[in-house]
Amino acid sequence: MNLSSEGLCRILELERAKGYADETVIGGLDRYLGLWAKKGGADAGLTLPKPNYAALDVQGRRQWAEAVLSRLGKGKLLRSVKRAKTSQAPAASLDSPVAAISGVSSRMGAKLARLGVRTILDLLYLFPNRYLDYTNVKTINQLEVGKEQTVVGFVWQAVPTRLGRTRQGTEAVIGDGTGNVRVVWFNNPYIARNLVPNARLVISGKVDLFRGQKVFVSPEYELEASSTHTGRLVPVYPLTAGLYQRTMRHLIQESVAHYAPQVVDYLPVELRQHAQLLELPKAIQQAHFPDSSPIMEQARRRLAFDELFFIQLGVLSTRRHWQEEGSAPALPTPSPLISRFLNALPFVLTPAQERVLAEILADLASPRPMSRLLQGDVGSGKTVVAMAALLVAIAHEHQAVLMAPTEILAEQHYHTISNLIEGAREILPRPIRVCLLTGAIKKKETEQLRKAIAGGEMDLVIGTHALIQEGVEFCRLGLAVVDEQHRFGVTQRSTLRQKGFNPHVLVMSATPIPRTLALTLYGDLDLSVIDELPLGRQEIVTRWLEAEQRYQAYEFIRRQVKAGRQAFIICPLIEESPAIEARAAVAEYERLSREVFTDFTMALLHGRMKGEEKDQVMRRFRDGEFAILVSTPVVEVGIDVPNATVMLVEGADRFGLSQLHQFRGRVGRGEHKSYCLLLADSPSPSARERLALLERTKNGFLLAEEDLKMRGPGEFLGTRQSGLPPLRMAQLSDIELLELARREALVLFQNDPTLKGYPLLAGRLARLWHQGVGELS
Repeated sequence: MNLSSEGLCRILELERAKGYADETVIGGLDRYLGLWAKKGGADAGLTLPKPNYAALDVQGRRQWAEAVLSRLGKGKLLRSVKRAKTSQAPAASLDSPVAAISGVSSRMGAKLARLGVRTILDLLYLFPNRYLDYTNVKTINQLEVGKEQTVVGFVWQAVPTRLGRTRQGTEAVIGDGTGNVRVVWFNNPYIARNLVPNARLVISGKVDLFRGQKVFVSPEYELEASSTHTGRLVPVYPLTAGLYQRTMRHLIQESVAHYAPQVVDYLPVELRQHAQLLELPKAIQQAHFPDSSPIMEQARRRLAFDELFFIQLGVLSTRRHWQEEGSAPALPTPSPLISRFLNALPFVLTPAQERVLAEILADLASPRPMSRLLQGDVGSGKTVVAMAALLVAIAHEHQAVLMAPTEILAEQHYHTISNLIEGAREILPRPIRVCLLTGAIKKKETEQLRKAIAGGEMDLVIGTHALIQEGVEFCRLGLAVVDEQHRFGVTQRSTLRQKGFNPHVLVMSATPIPRTLALTLYGDLDLSVIDELPLGRQEIVTRWLEAEQRYQAYEFIRRQVKAGRQAFIICPLIEESPAIEARAAVAEYERLSREVFTDFTMALLHGRMKGEEKDQVMRRFRDGEFAILVSTPVVEVGIDVPNATVMLVEGADRFGLSQLHQFRGRVGRGEHKSYCLLLADSPSPSARERLALLERTKNGFLLAEEDLKMRGPGEFLGTRQSGLPPLRMAQLSDIELLELARREALVLFQNDPTLKGYPLLAGRLARLWHQGVGELS
């Protein structure tokens, strides 16, 4: 218990903040003051009148507390103590290294760095993962087995003891006048040294029953009256090897008390008041050590708003920067070309494709650089729309580029587009020169292609990341199309734009993303959605199977393969480690090869394989060399295998709806009827709901909306992948807060797009986005 005058100042300031409710210290302020008079007051040479604080009304408590604070110099004593501690070193600022905090050694600083904490400000923003609710204070005779509870009592005895055959520990007996309770701490015999008889102790934890007696097993404990680990909502922080919760709580509590008041609130006052947000220093303090659940939620809301708000400001700033770098080439649609191209196709565009194409062509006709996201479910016909846009750029004697995330997808685009061009050859004004550039091409051929591209001898370049390497230069780049945007980051997309004179950019994604989420993650892009499938697109039969139906599924695959078809088998998602996931896939592949499909050719694909290995396996599977492909979830976005008719997903309850829908889209790409079989051994009620929904729903966007509601944003793009600042408090499933942040950002940005009137805001924005983009891998 802190019985110094410094401690009294802190307690009275906390009492003021809590409205003089006499809840700052366990046992009440009167008891604390009695102890303080004997210890802290005597040490400081001060005496205070005994107020009988509990009997005073709020006004009386306020008057007494303010008088005492005044007598103590309104905190001057506290400040003098701090000055004495830091007189030999300059005062630390929020940007100082975390080692500037008293008690943080270089070794501890290195451990904190593993958590991303390098400065004092970083430490303030290391928020708890969760909280232990130890607010349920009980007397010993009220304790209930199986619940988290807090007890305040006196230590009757505490001794080191042997618990079991080998484990050392501490055993204590605590009493409070209503009864006694046994407390044990495993693997820590040293606690007994701190628990002297008659010491007042607070313990918080779950009550168990052992041989008919109630017992606390390894609870949190404190001897101090001002609670850190007990009697409150107790924060649980992320840790790394060598750091412990009690150490982190003490360090962060001291740091928050000293440094949180130094944090300057960068949000404009009128915005904060309009959005009903806490002031930033208070939000930080309450996020770490909340006084109650409601104030904790207010703190989370403020900090989450900030994260979403800065994402919006960042993407709006990025959009403005691109559009002000210079005008793009205006590429009006050559009237006969596109209509002739569409008429030459063996199918008719859907109304959704026509609408989206019109939006893209309107963008191309403008000197304002296009930045558009084209979303469409698997098989919705995005490629043909992109091809029409590429033709417009080429017709104006500009180069165009299409970039895919993998070599095999780049090859697929190359063949698809080459076939489209061949089918429309007669209506094109001249032959279109197309080349494929990937990392797999030999060095000599790569050099020749680079020269041809730089010299303007190639109209359309299709490739992978190789296209954004320094050695590839374009002559007149007018349009860049990026497929499967979530495989690329902000930095890569920006680098691609710099290859030409501010070209138009079209981004494509087959991963259905709810509109609000897309506006957050891709707020710098306009949004177009192909929300219907072409007529005649066959429906994939989807069935959820119980564990006992596994061998029926195997027999079904056997019949399909004997009929000349092929099948995918997806191994369960193992979140702990890609290495463990890969080992599990190898074991499953060997089991199936040895015991189930002994007479069929099989292949294995997993995330630990090298890129060229994975591409080689997929090529051979596409070409029919293997009947069955066993794979981890890396096959989620892959090439077309028209002959594959069965997708069997093991452990389907571990996947989200969106990912399962992507798996389903790997089959049904040819003329044969196709099937998606979902196996789940012991699904939870929520997993059962997901699987049943997938059975009856084929619309990827509806499934994405449901996935966001049921599972949160985890099935969608992580902000780390997208190049955005990391989210610590915000949840992208919080649509209301997300929309509020977007509205406020738009209003602020429209009034002051350069943020010159808000230097604090501009500084924080630059800092966050520099860190976020810097984390791209």
